[in-house]
Amino acid sequence: MPPPPPPSWIATRWPGPAGGPTQPVLVGIGTAAAVAAVSLPLTRPGLGWLLAGVAGAAALVTAAWPTARPVDTSGNARPTTTADRPATPADRPTTAASQPATTAASQPVGGWRRIGGVRPFWAATTVALLGVGTIRAAGWLFVLCLLTSAVTATLTLADGRSVRAMLLSALVPPAAVIRSVPWLVKGTARSSRAGRRLAVGRTLVSVLVSVGLLVVFGLLFSSADAAFASLLDQLLPELSGTTVLRWVFLFAAVGTALLGAAYVLAAPPDLTGMASGPSRRLRRVDWILPVGLLDALFAGFVAVQLTTLFGGSDHVLRTAGLSYAEYARRGFWQLLAVSVLTLLVIGAAARWAPRESRLDRALVRILLGGLTMLSLVVVASALFRMDVYADAYGATRLRLLVAVCEAWLGLVFVLVAVAGVRLAARWLPTVAIGTAVLALLALAVANPDRLIAEHNVERYQRTGRIDVLYLSELSADAVPALDRLPDHLRDCALREYDDGLPADDWRETNLARIEARRIIAEHPPAKRPICPQRPRW
Repeated sequence: MPPPPPPSWIATRWPGPAGGPTQPVLVGIGTAAAVAAVSLPLTRPGLGWLLAGVAGAAALVTAAWPTARPVDTSGNARPTTTADRPATPADRPTTAASQPATTAASQPVGGWRRIGGVRPFWAATTVALLGVGTIRAAGWLFVLCLLTSAVTATLTLADGRSVRAMLLSALVPPAAVIRSVPWLVKGTARSSRAGRRLAVGRTLVSVLVSVGLLVVFGLLFSSADAAFASLLDQLLPELSGTTVLRWVFLFAAVGTALLGAAYVLAAPPDLTGMASGPSRRLRRVDWILPVGLLDALFAGFVAVQLTTLFGGSDHVLRTAGLSYAEYARRGFWQLLAVSVLTLLVIGAAARWAPRESRLDRALVRILLGGLTMLSLVVVASALFRMDVYADAYGATRLRLLVAVCEAWLGLVFVLVAVAGVRLAARWLPTVAIGTAVLALLALAVANPDRLIAEHNVERYQRTGRIDVLYLSELSADAVPALDRLPDHLRDCALREYDDGLPADDWRETNLARIEARRIIAEHPPAKRPICPQRPRW
Protein backbone atom coordinates (compact mmCIF):
# COMPACT_ATOMS: atom_id res chain seq x y z
CA MET A 1 0.00 0.00 0.00
CA PRO A 2 1.59 3.32 -1.03
CA PRO A 3 2.29 5.78 1.76
CA PRO A 4 -0.11 8.70 2.08
CA PRO A 5 0.98 11.92 0.38
CA PRO A 6 2.60 14.50 2.62
CA PRO A 7 0.35 17.28 3.88
CA SER A 8 0.18 20.40 1.75
CA TRP A 9 1.68 23.75 2.70
CA ILE A 10 -1.76 25.10 3.56
CA ALA A 11 -2.59 22.11 5.75
CA THR A 12 0.59 22.51 7.76
CA ARG A 13 1.00 26.28 7.76
CA TRP A 14 -2.61 27.48 7.66
CA PRO A 15 -5.18 24.86 8.70
CA GLY A 16 -7.74 27.53 9.63
CA PRO A 17 -9.95 27.88 12.69
CA ALA A 18 -11.82 24.92 14.09
CA GLY A 19 -15.14 26.67 14.65
CA GLY A 20 -16.93 29.57 13.05
CA PRO A 21 -17.42 33.27 13.78
CA THR A 22 -19.43 34.10 16.87
CA GLN A 23 -22.38 36.44 17.01
CA PRO A 24 -20.40 39.43 18.44
CA VAL A 25 -17.94 39.14 15.56
CA LEU A 26 -20.69 39.06 12.94
CA VAL A 27 -22.44 42.01 14.58
CA GLY A 28 -19.20 43.97 14.63
CA ILE A 29 -18.45 43.19 10.97
CA GLY A 30 -22.00 44.06 9.92
CA THR A 31 -21.91 47.34 11.82
CA ALA A 32 -18.55 48.34 10.35
CA ALA A 33 -19.71 47.41 6.84
CA ALA A 34 -22.88 49.49 7.31
CA VAL A 35 -20.83 52.47 8.51
CA ALA A 36 -18.56 52.14 5.48
CA ALA A 37 -21.48 51.82 3.08
CA VAL A 38 -23.06 55.01 4.35
CA SER A 39 -19.95 57.11 4.92
CA LEU A 40 -17.45 56.25 2.16
CA PRO A 41 -17.22 59.00 -0.50
CA LEU A 42 -16.19 57.53 -3.87
CA THR A 43 -15.62 60.81 -5.69
CA ARG A 44 -12.94 62.59 -3.61
CA PRO A 45 -11.12 62.39 -0.26
CA GLY A 46 -13.17 63.13 2.83
CA LEU A 47 -14.03 62.33 6.42
CA GLY A 48 -15.92 59.17 5.48
CA TRP A 49 -12.71 57.23 4.82
CA LEU A 50 -11.50 57.90 8.35
CA LEU A 51 -14.84 56.85 9.86
CA ALA A 52 -14.85 53.63 7.84
CA GLY A 53 -11.27 52.89 8.90
CA VAL A 54 -12.01 53.41 12.58
CA ALA A 55 -15.15 51.25 12.38
CA GLY A 56 -13.27 48.46 10.60
CA ALA A 57 -10.41 48.58 13.10
CA ALA A 58 -12.86 48.38 16.01
CA ALA A 59 -14.58 45.36 14.44
CA LEU A 60 -11.28 43.54 13.97
CA VAL A 61 -10.12 44.29 17.51
CA THR A 62 -13.37 42.73 18.71
CA ALA A 63 -12.70 39.67 16.55
CA ALA A 64 -9.06 39.39 17.61
CA TRP A 65 -9.34 39.83 21.35
CA PRO A 66 -8.60 36.49 23.06
CA THR A 67 -11.19 35.05 25.42
CA ALA A 68 -9.38 32.02 26.84
CA ARG A 69 -6.35 29.82 26.39
CA PRO A 70 -7.65 26.28 25.88
CA VAL A 71 -5.24 23.39 26.14
CA ASP A 72 -5.26 20.63 23.57
CA THR A 73 -4.61 16.98 24.35
CA SER A 74 -0.86 17.51 24.09
CA GLY A 75 -0.95 20.13 26.84
CA ASN A 76 -0.02 23.07 24.62
CA ALA A 77 -1.91 26.28 25.28
CA ARG A 78 -3.57 27.83 22.23
CA PRO A 79 -5.07 31.33 22.24
CA THR A 80 -8.72 31.47 21.37
CA THR A 81 -10.26 34.59 19.93
CA THR A 82 -13.88 35.63 19.87
CA ALA A 83 -13.78 35.01 16.13
CA ASP A 84 -12.96 31.32 16.69
CA ARG A 85 -15.47 30.06 19.22
CA PRO A 86 -16.88 31.20 22.56
CA ALA A 87 -15.18 30.19 25.77
CA THR A 88 -16.81 27.26 27.54
CA PRO A 89 -15.90 25.37 30.70
CA ALA A 90 -14.29 22.72 28.51
CA ASP A 91 -11.95 25.35 27.09
CA ARG A 92 -10.26 25.92 30.41
CA PRO A 93 -7.07 24.06 31.31
CA THR A 94 -7.64 20.76 33.03
CA THR A 95 -4.13 19.34 33.27
CA ALA A 96 -1.96 19.81 36.30
CA ALA A 97 0.83 21.38 34.27
CA SER A 98 -1.47 24.01 32.79
CA GLN A 99 -1.79 27.50 34.17
CA PRO A 100 -5.13 29.19 34.82
CA ALA A 101 -6.79 30.72 31.78
CA THR A 102 -5.26 34.02 30.80
CA THR A 103 -5.87 36.43 28.01
CA ALA A 104 -2.30 36.89 26.80
CA ALA A 105 -3.53 40.07 25.27
CA SER A 106 -0.19 41.34 24.12
CA GLN A 107 3.01 39.69 23.08
CA PRO A 108 6.04 40.86 21.10
CA VAL A 109 6.11 39.50 17.57
CA GLY A 110 8.80 40.27 15.04
CA GLY A 111 9.94 43.42 16.81
CA TRP A 112 6.39 44.84 16.98
CA ARG A 113 4.05 44.20 19.90
CA ARG A 114 0.91 42.26 19.03
CA ILE A 115 -2.32 43.01 20.90
CA GLY A 116 -4.86 40.24 20.61
CA GLY A 117 -4.18 39.17 17.03
CA VAL A 118 -3.50 42.66 15.70
CA ARG A 119 -0.15 44.42 15.28
CA PRO A 120 -1.00 47.89 16.59
CA PHE A 121 1.68 49.83 14.70
CA TRP A 122 0.41 48.68 11.33
CA ALA A 123 -3.22 49.09 12.42
CA ALA A 124 -2.58 52.68 13.55
CA THR A 125 -0.76 53.55 10.32
CA THR A 126 -3.62 52.07 8.29
CA VAL A 127 -6.16 54.31 10.02
CA ALA A 128 -3.79 57.30 9.74
CA LEU A 129 -3.37 56.75 6.00
CA LEU A 130 -7.14 56.66 5.54
CA GLY A 131 -7.40 59.81 7.67
CA VAL A 132 -5.23 61.77 5.22
CA GLY A 133 -8.36 62.32 3.13
CA THR A 134 -9.79 64.43 5.96
CA ILE A 135 -6.99 66.99 5.97
CA ARG A 136 -5.62 66.91 2.39
CA ALA A 137 -7.50 67.47 -0.87
CA ALA A 138 -4.82 66.21 -3.30
CA GLY A 139 -6.29 63.18 -5.05
CA TRP A 140 -2.90 61.75 -6.11
CA LEU A 141 -1.67 61.85 -2.51
CA PHE A 142 -4.75 60.11 -1.19
CA VAL A 143 -4.49 57.39 -3.85
CA LEU A 144 -0.92 56.71 -2.68
CA CYS A 145 -2.12 56.57 0.93
CA LEU A 146 -5.01 54.29 -0.01
CA LEU A 147 -2.72 51.83 -1.83
CA THR A 148 -0.23 51.92 1.04
CA SER A 149 -3.03 51.27 3.54
CA ALA A 150 -3.72 47.98 1.75
CA VAL A 151 -0.12 46.95 2.45
CA THR A 152 -0.23 48.03 6.09
CA ALA A 153 -3.59 46.31 6.59
CA THR A 154 -2.05 43.07 5.33
CA LEU A 155 0.88 43.47 7.72
CA THR A 156 -1.61 44.11 10.53
CA LEU A 157 -2.92 40.57 10.10
CA ALA A 158 -0.04 38.47 8.76
CA ASP A 159 3.15 38.11 10.77
CA GLY A 160 5.62 38.30 7.90
CA ARG A 161 9.16 39.18 8.99
CA SER A 162 11.41 38.03 6.15
CA VAL A 163 11.14 39.21 2.56
CA ARG A 164 9.73 35.85 1.45
CA ALA A 165 7.16 35.86 4.26
CA MET A 166 6.08 39.40 3.35
CA LEU A 167 5.60 38.43 -0.28
CA LEU A 168 3.54 35.41 0.77
CA SER A 169 1.50 37.55 3.15
CA ALA A 170 0.26 39.51 0.13
CA LEU A 171 -1.61 36.34 -0.91
CA VAL A 172 -3.23 35.88 2.50
CA PRO A 173 -6.10 38.43 2.18
CA PRO A 174 -7.57 37.12 -1.12
CA ALA A 175 -7.20 33.53 0.06
CA ALA A 176 -8.81 34.41 3.39
CA VAL A 177 -11.83 35.95 1.66
CA ILE A 178 -12.44 32.68 -0.22
CA ARG A 179 -11.86 30.47 2.81
CA SER A 180 -14.04 32.61 5.06
CA VAL A 181 -17.24 31.63 3.20
CA PRO A 182 -17.43 28.04 4.50
CA TRP A 183 -16.23 29.36 7.86
CA LEU A 184 -19.24 31.69 7.95
CA VAL A 185 -21.58 28.87 6.97
CA LYS A 186 -20.13 26.68 9.70
CA GLY A 187 -20.62 29.41 12.31
CA THR A 188 -24.20 30.06 11.18
CA ALA A 189 -25.05 26.37 11.32
CA ARG A 190 -23.53 26.06 14.79
CA SER A 191 -25.57 29.02 16.01
CA SER A 192 -28.73 27.38 14.66
CA ARG A 193 -27.95 24.11 16.43
CA ALA A 194 -27.28 26.03 19.64
CA GLY A 195 -30.80 27.43 19.56
CA ARG A 196 -29.81 31.04 18.90
CA ARG A 197 -32.39 31.73 16.22
CA LEU A 198 -34.62 33.34 18.81
CA ALA A 199 -31.82 35.68 19.94
CA VAL A 200 -31.06 36.66 16.35
CA GLY A 201 -34.74 37.29 15.70
CA ARG A 202 -35.00 39.49 18.76
CA THR A 203 -31.97 41.47 17.64
CA LEU A 204 -33.52 42.07 14.22
CA VAL A 205 -36.79 43.15 15.81
CA SER A 206 -34.89 45.57 18.06
CA VAL A 207 -33.10 47.06 15.06
CA LEU A 208 -36.36 47.49 13.13
CA VAL A 209 -38.07 49.12 16.11
CA SER A 210 -35.13 51.50 16.55
CA VAL A 211 -35.22 52.51 12.89
CA GLY A 212 -38.95 53.04 13.04
CA LEU A 213 -38.74 55.25 16.13
CA LEU A 214 -35.98 57.35 14.55
CA VAL A 215 -38.02 57.83 11.38
CA VAL A 216 -41.21 58.81 13.19
CA PHE A 217 -39.65 61.22 15.67
CA GLY A 218 -37.24 62.57 13.08
CA LEU A 219 -40.12 63.51 10.79
CA LEU A 220 -41.97 65.15 13.67
CA PHE A 221 -38.95 67.21 14.75
CA SER A 222 -38.09 68.26 11.19
CA SER A 223 -41.64 69.45 10.59
CA ALA A 224 -41.59 71.38 13.87
CA ASP A 225 -38.27 73.21 13.34
CA ALA A 226 -36.83 74.48 10.04
CA ALA A 227 -33.23 74.57 11.31
CA PHE A 228 -33.42 70.92 12.38
CA ALA A 229 -34.98 70.03 9.03
CA SER A 230 -32.08 71.75 7.22
CA LEU A 231 -29.57 69.82 9.32
CA LEU A 232 -31.26 66.53 8.43
CA ASP A 233 -31.19 67.45 4.74
CA GLN A 234 -27.44 67.94 4.96
CA LEU A 235 -26.79 64.72 6.87
CA LEU A 236 -29.13 62.37 5.04
CA PRO A 237 -28.36 61.51 1.40
CA GLU A 238 -30.94 61.74 -1.33
CA LEU A 239 -32.42 58.29 -1.77
CA SER A 240 -32.26 56.97 -5.32
CA GLY A 241 -31.57 53.74 -7.12
CA THR A 242 -27.93 54.70 -7.57
CA THR A 243 -27.53 55.47 -3.87
CA VAL A 244 -29.05 52.15 -2.83
CA LEU A 245 -26.86 50.23 -5.28
CA ARG A 246 -23.78 52.01 -3.94
CA TRP A 247 -24.76 51.13 -0.38
CA VAL A 248 -25.30 47.46 -1.27
CA PHE A 249 -22.00 47.24 -3.17
CA LEU A 250 -19.96 48.90 -0.41
CA PHE A 251 -21.64 46.84 2.32
CA ALA A 252 -20.88 43.59 0.47
CA ALA A 253 -17.31 44.58 -0.43
CA VAL A 254 -16.32 45.89 3.00
CA GLY A 255 -18.16 43.11 4.83
CA THR A 256 -16.43 40.44 2.75
CA ALA A 257 -13.02 42.01 3.36
CA LEU A 258 -13.62 42.26 7.12
CA LEU A 259 -14.86 38.67 7.26
CA GLY A 260 -11.67 37.53 5.57
CA ALA A 261 -9.62 39.58 8.05
CA ALA A 262 -11.51 38.02 10.97
CA TYR A 263 -10.77 34.59 9.52
CA VAL A 264 -7.04 35.38 9.50
CA LEU A 265 -7.19 36.64 13.07
CA ALA A 266 -9.02 33.50 14.22
CA ALA A 267 -6.19 31.29 12.92
CA PRO A 268 -3.34 33.23 11.28
CA PRO A 269 -0.97 31.40 8.93
CA ASP A 270 2.40 30.37 10.27
CA LEU A 271 4.92 32.43 8.29
CA THR A 272 7.81 31.95 10.70
CA GLY A 273 11.00 30.28 9.56
CA MET A 274 10.45 31.34 5.94
CA ALA A 275 13.85 33.01 5.65
CA SER A 276 16.35 30.54 4.25
CA GLY A 277 20.05 31.10 3.82
CA PRO A 278 21.89 30.42 0.58
CA SER A 279 22.51 26.78 -0.24
CA ARG A 280 26.10 27.60 -1.19
CA ARG A 281 28.38 30.49 -0.24
CA LEU A 282 30.70 32.19 -2.68
CA ARG A 283 34.44 31.90 -2.48
CA ARG A 284 36.16 34.87 -0.92
CA VAL A 285 37.67 36.07 -4.19
CA ASP A 286 34.37 35.66 -6.04
CA TRP A 287 32.72 38.53 -4.20
CA ILE A 288 35.71 40.60 -3.03
CA LEU A 289 36.85 41.37 -6.59
CA PRO A 290 33.59 42.91 -7.92
CA VAL A 291 32.68 44.64 -4.67
CA GLY A 292 36.20 45.99 -4.20
CA LEU A 293 36.28 47.40 -7.73
CA LEU A 294 32.84 48.91 -7.16
CA ASP A 295 34.12 50.52 -3.96
CA ALA A 296 37.01 52.06 -5.91
CA LEU A 297 34.65 53.36 -8.60
CA PHE A 298 32.36 54.87 -5.98
CA ALA A 299 35.31 56.48 -4.21
CA GLY A 300 36.39 58.19 -7.44
CA PHE A 301 32.87 59.41 -8.15
CA VAL A 302 32.46 60.66 -4.58
CA ALA A 303 35.74 62.59 -4.85
CA VAL A 304 34.40 64.36 -7.94
CA GLN A 305 31.07 65.01 -6.22
CA LEU A 306 32.74 66.59 -3.20
CA THR A 307 34.63 68.91 -5.55
CA THR A 308 31.36 69.79 -7.28
CA LEU A 309 29.43 70.32 -4.07
CA PHE A 310 32.06 72.64 -2.63
CA GLY A 311 33.22 74.12 -5.95
CA GLY A 312 29.78 75.37 -6.95
CA SER A 313 28.52 76.46 -10.35
CA ASP A 314 31.81 78.03 -11.50
CA HIS A 315 33.54 74.66 -11.30
CA VAL A 316 30.78 72.98 -13.30
CA LEU A 317 30.81 75.64 -16.01
CA ARG A 318 34.57 75.26 -16.43
CA THR A 319 34.70 71.44 -16.46
CA ALA A 320 31.40 70.18 -17.90
CA GLY A 321 30.51 72.97 -20.30
CA LEU A 322 26.93 72.98 -18.97
CA SER A 323 24.83 75.30 -16.91
CA TYR A 324 24.45 74.31 -13.28
CA ALA A 325 20.76 73.49 -13.78
CA GLU A 326 21.48 71.33 -16.85
CA TYR A 327 24.20 69.53 -14.92
CA ALA A 328 21.76 68.80 -12.10
CA ARG A 329 18.97 67.68 -14.42
CA ARG A 330 21.16 65.26 -16.35
CA GLY A 331 22.52 63.56 -13.25
CA PHE A 332 19.65 63.10 -10.82
CA TRP A 333 17.84 60.22 -12.47
CA GLN A 334 21.05 58.30 -13.03
CA LEU A 335 22.02 58.70 -9.38
CA LEU A 336 18.56 57.52 -8.31
CA ALA A 337 19.09 54.36 -10.36
CA VAL A 338 22.55 53.96 -8.81
CA SER A 339 21.05 54.08 -5.31
CA VAL A 340 18.51 51.36 -6.09
CA LEU A 341 21.05 49.10 -7.81
CA THR A 342 23.54 49.55 -4.98
CA LEU A 343 21.01 48.27 -2.46
CA LEU A 344 20.52 45.17 -4.62
CA VAL A 345 24.28 44.62 -4.83
CA ILE A 346 24.71 45.00 -1.07
CA GLY A 347 21.84 42.60 -0.42
CA ALA A 348 23.23 39.96 -2.79
CA ALA A 349 26.77 40.26 -1.44
CA ALA A 350 25.59 40.07 2.17
CA ARG A 351 23.58 36.95 1.36
CA TRP A 352 26.22 34.94 -0.49
CA ALA A 353 29.48 36.19 1.04
CA PRO A 354 31.14 33.67 3.40
CA ARG A 355 31.13 34.45 7.13
CA GLU A 356 32.78 31.39 8.65
CA SER A 357 36.03 33.01 9.75
CA ARG A 358 36.76 36.26 11.54
CA LEU A 359 38.52 37.53 8.40
CA ASP A 360 35.43 36.85 6.27
CA ARG A 361 33.23 38.80 8.65
CA ALA A 362 35.72 41.67 8.78
CA LEU A 363 35.84 41.84 4.97
CA VAL A 364 32.05 41.95 4.80
CA ARG A 365 31.92 44.82 7.28
CA ILE A 366 34.73 46.78 5.60
CA LEU A 367 33.80 46.38 1.92
CA LEU A 368 30.02 46.52 2.24
CA GLY A 369 30.20 49.12 4.99
CA GLY A 370 32.42 51.28 2.82
CA LEU A 371 30.05 50.89 -0.13
CA THR A 372 27.16 51.89 2.13
CA MET A 373 28.92 55.02 3.37
CA LEU A 374 29.93 56.03 -0.15
CA SER A 375 26.33 55.49 -1.26
CA LEU A 376 25.20 58.06 1.30
CA VAL A 377 27.34 60.65 -0.50
CA VAL A 378 25.66 59.62 -3.79
CA VAL A 379 22.26 60.12 -2.16
CA ALA A 380 23.32 63.55 -0.88
CA SER A 381 24.56 64.47 -4.36
CA ALA A 382 21.26 63.38 -5.92
CA LEU A 383 19.24 65.43 -3.44
CA PHE A 384 21.47 68.44 -4.00
CA ARG A 385 21.00 68.13 -7.75
CA MET A 386 17.23 67.92 -7.36
CA ASP A 387 17.26 71.06 -5.22
CA VAL A 388 19.19 72.90 -7.94
CA TYR A 389 16.92 71.41 -10.59
CA ALA A 390 13.74 72.55 -8.83
CA ASP A 391 15.21 75.99 -8.17
CA ALA A 392 15.98 76.42 -11.87
CA TYR A 393 12.88 74.87 -13.45
CA GLY A 394 10.31 74.94 -10.64
CA ALA A 395 8.95 72.34 -8.25
CA THR A 396 6.49 69.72 -9.45
CA ARG A 397 4.76 66.74 -7.88
CA LEU A 398 7.03 64.26 -9.63
CA ARG A 399 10.20 66.08 -8.58
CA LEU A 400 9.06 66.31 -4.98
CA LEU A 401 8.00 62.67 -4.86
CA VAL A 402 11.26 61.29 -6.28
CA ALA A 403 13.23 63.52 -3.90
CA VAL A 404 11.33 62.00 -0.99
CA CYS A 405 12.04 58.52 -2.38
CA GLU A 406 15.74 59.33 -2.66
CA ALA A 407 15.79 60.60 0.92
CA TRP A 408 14.10 57.38 2.04
CA LEU A 409 16.75 55.37 0.19
CA GLY A 410 19.36 57.29 2.17
CA LEU A 411 17.62 56.24 5.38
CA VAL A 412 17.63 52.63 4.18
CA PHE A 413 21.39 52.87 3.64
CA VAL A 414 21.73 54.02 7.25
CA LEU A 415 19.67 51.00 8.38
CA VAL A 416 21.86 48.73 6.26
CA ALA A 417 24.94 50.19 7.95
CA VAL A 418 23.43 49.50 11.38
CA ALA A 419 22.57 45.93 10.37
CA GLY A 420 26.12 45.43 9.07
CA VAL A 421 27.68 46.13 12.44
CA ARG A 422 26.43 42.84 13.86
CA LEU A 423 25.75 41.12 10.52
CA ALA A 424 22.13 40.59 11.54
CA ALA A 425 19.32 42.01 9.41
CA ARG A 426 16.20 40.00 10.18
CA TRP A 427 14.53 43.18 11.37
CA LEU A 428 15.55 45.19 8.30
CA PRO A 429 12.64 44.41 5.88
CA THR A 430 9.99 45.26 8.45
CA VAL A 431 11.70 48.45 9.59
CA ALA A 432 12.37 49.54 6.00
CA ILE A 433 8.69 49.24 5.12
CA GLY A 434 7.74 50.98 8.36
CA THR A 435 10.00 53.94 7.56
CA ALA A 436 8.53 54.13 4.04
CA VAL A 437 5.02 54.35 5.50
CA LEU A 438 6.11 57.00 8.01
CA ALA A 439 7.77 58.94 5.18
CA LEU A 440 4.49 58.97 3.26
CA LEU A 441 2.61 60.15 6.34
CA ALA A 442 5.22 62.86 6.91
CA LEU A 443 4.78 63.97 3.30
CA ALA A 444 1.03 64.19 3.84
CA VAL A 445 1.51 66.26 7.00
CA ALA A 446 3.91 68.58 5.14
CA ASN A 447 1.17 69.23 2.53
CA PRO A 448 3.00 68.57 -0.77
CA ASP A 449 0.77 70.61 -3.11
CA ARG A 450 1.12 73.64 -0.87
CA LEU A 451 4.91 73.13 -0.65
CA ILE A 452 5.09 73.04 -4.44
CA ALA A 453 3.01 76.20 -4.74
CA GLU A 454 5.02 78.05 -2.09
CA HIS A 455 8.32 77.10 -3.76
CA ASN A 456 7.13 78.34 -7.15
CA VAL A 457 5.67 81.55 -5.71
CA GLU A 458 8.95 82.34 -3.92
CA ARG A 459 10.86 81.52 -7.11
CA TYR A 460 8.64 83.96 -9.04
CA GLN A 461 9.35 86.67 -6.49
CA ARG A 462 13.11 86.12 -7.04
CA THR A 463 13.26 85.51 -10.79
CA GLY A 464 9.92 86.60 -12.27
CA ARG A 465 9.48 83.14 -13.85
CA ILE A 466 6.49 80.94 -13.13
CA ASP A 467 4.39 78.24 -14.78
CA VAL A 468 0.99 79.45 -13.67
CA LEU A 469 -0.84 76.91 -15.85
CA TYR A 470 0.80 74.04 -13.95
CA LEU A 471 -0.05 75.67 -10.63
CA SER A 472 -3.69 75.90 -11.69
CA GLU A 473 -3.75 72.08 -11.84
CA LEU A 474 -2.85 71.69 -8.15
CA SER A 475 -5.48 70.77 -5.60
CA ALA A 476 -7.24 72.99 -3.08
CA ASP A 477 -4.30 72.37 -0.73
CA ALA A 478 -2.33 74.95 -2.73
CA VAL A 479 -4.91 77.75 -2.58
CA PRO A 480 -3.41 79.53 0.50
CA ALA A 481 -0.02 79.74 -1.23
CA LEU A 482 -1.45 80.78 -4.62
CA ASP A 483 -3.40 83.55 -2.91
CA ARG A 484 -0.08 85.40 -2.49
CA LEU A 485 0.39 85.86 -6.26
CA PRO A 486 -0.30 89.18 -8.02
CA ASP A 487 -3.94 89.52 -9.08
CA HIS A 488 -3.44 88.73 -12.78
CA LEU A 489 -1.50 85.55 -11.97
CA ARG A 490 -3.73 84.67 -9.04
CA ASP A 491 -6.79 84.77 -11.29
CA CYS A 492 -5.11 82.32 -13.67
CA ALA A 493 -3.90 80.01 -10.93
CA LEU A 494 -7.37 79.90 -9.35
CA ARG A 495 -9.38 79.89 -12.58
CA GLU A 496 -10.75 76.42 -11.75
CA TYR A 497 -12.51 78.00 -8.77
CA ASP A 498 -14.06 81.04 -10.48
CA ASP A 499 -17.49 79.66 -9.59
CA GLY A 500 -16.34 78.65 -6.11
CA LEU A 501 -15.61 75.20 -4.75
CA PRO A 502 -18.53 72.75 -4.91
CA ALA A 503 -20.11 72.09 -1.56
CA ASP A 504 -19.20 68.94 0.39
CA ASP A 505 -21.66 66.72 2.18
CA TRP A 506 -20.68 65.36 5.59
CA ARG A 507 -18.94 62.33 4.06
CA GLU A 508 -16.68 64.58 1.96
CA THR A 509 -15.74 66.95 4.79
CA ASN A 510 -12.17 68.09 4.11
CA LEU A 511 -10.25 70.73 6.04
CA ALA A 512 -8.19 71.85 3.04
CA ARG A 513 -11.28 72.50 0.92
CA ILE A 514 -12.92 74.36 3.80
CA GLU A 515 -9.92 76.71 4.02
CA ALA A 516 -9.76 77.15 0.24
CA ARG A 517 -13.48 77.88 0.10
CA ARG A 518 -13.05 80.61 2.73
CA ILE A 519 -10.17 82.26 0.83
CA ILE A 520 -12.00 82.20 -2.50
CA ALA A 521 -15.18 83.56 -0.95
CA GLU A 522 -13.26 86.53 0.46
CA HIS A 523 -11.53 87.30 -2.84
CA PRO A 524 -13.10 85.50 -5.84
CA PRO A 525 -10.92 85.14 -8.97
CA ALA A 526 -11.88 86.95 -12.17
CA LYS A 527 -14.03 85.25 -14.76
CA ARG A 528 -12.12 83.98 -17.83
CA PRO A 529 -8.75 85.63 -17.13
CA ILE A 530 -6.13 86.02 -19.85
CA CYS A 531 -3.35 83.63 -18.87
CA PRO A 532 0.23 83.39 -20.18
CA GLN A 533 1.29 80.37 -22.19
CA ARG A 534 3.18 77.53 -20.59
CA PRO A 535 6.90 78.40 -20.59
CA ARG A 536 9.44 76.24 -22.41
CA TRP A 537 12.40 75.76 -20.10
